[in-house]
Amino acid sequence: MARVIVDVMLKPEILDPQGQAIVGACGRLGFDGVTQVRQGKRFEVEVEGEVDDAKLADIRRLAETLLANPVIEDFELRVA
Repeated sequence: MARVIVDVMLKPEILDPQGQAIVGACGRLGFDGVTQVRQGKRFEVEVEGEVDDAKLADIRRLAETLLANPVIEDFELRVA
């Protein structure tokens, strides 16, 4: 079994209200100096066998159609 990690983040130009709320909480909790937080998602996809270019392409299509909204989110793949 192999594992591919898919990290999904909002595009930089998209407002991140959860990240802004975390920044506000940081100040109230005494974590000074935190100026920006971007909140995202992480998916761990386990596949049979080795991860070759074809399987990586399949997981990329999975991320584009199901795991991320490509209009407002970017994603990165990495083999673990």
